[in-house]
Amino acid sequence: MKFNPAQVEKRAGYVFTRKESLREALTHSSCAYETGGREIRSNEVLEFLGDSVVGLVAADHLRSAFPESNEGELTKLKSLLTSTSALASFAEKLKLDKTVLLGRGEEKCGGRQKKTILAGVFEALAGAVYLDGGLFAARDFLLPHLEQGLKKIRAGAGRIDNYKSALQEWLQKHDQPPPVYHTVSATGPQHSREFTVEVLCAGKRLARAKGGSIKDAEQKAAQKALKDRLGRKMRALPGEMFWLKKD
Repeated sequence: MKFNPAQVEKRAGYVFTRKESLREALTHSSCAYETGGREIRSNEVLEFLGDSVVGLVAADHLRSAFPESNEGELTKLKSLLTSTSALASFAEKLKLDKTVLLGRGEEKCGGRQKKTILAGVFEALAGAVYLDGGLFAARDFLLPHLEQGLKKIRAGAGRIDNYKSALQEWLQKHDQPPPVYHTVSATGPQHSREFTVEVLCAGKRLARAKGGSIKDAEQKAAQKALKDRLGRKMRALPGEMFWLKKD
């Protein structure tokens, strides 16, 4: 697909000084892999940076928007606002599903509809805006999306249910320390990695799982840990949602 920075900038509300940063943000690893990394590198590093930028802006905004909320409540809200599903919806609003640069194989496999890819490109874009214009520019870019997400929460359209936050709450309820996630391995070619992650509590392994990204593997590991402890009280739902039967 032809790279058209003006269209992306118009939708994002930010004009890049360095257009190559925008292109990098839109380049999935499958595309970079097919070119051998000669034309442009993938957005993985920007995604890594953007994850922290999104988290910081979301945390600060929630602190201001909900001054009476405690840490646990703010953690739940932040978990929903920065979940893979939420970030993917932000990407779709910006039509990044139409502009992300994919390799031929990923294109054929329906990569433009994959939530992990869309969430990743949104985080990469946030990281690129931060590098190009600083924290205030990144904040201005992110706030409209976060505020829209908060509107859905206030309207009751969003559920603050996430396997990782649910496991942390369950452990806290039973007077245990918070879970720790450890990446055991990363295998496969650069454009199609598989990560193995284990979740531990007080040094004891609770579960291990694999996923196409570290976030995905962490969610699956937390899900396994919860299922081991709750059994039939937990019914799995698509994505990062879960449901607990009433005691």
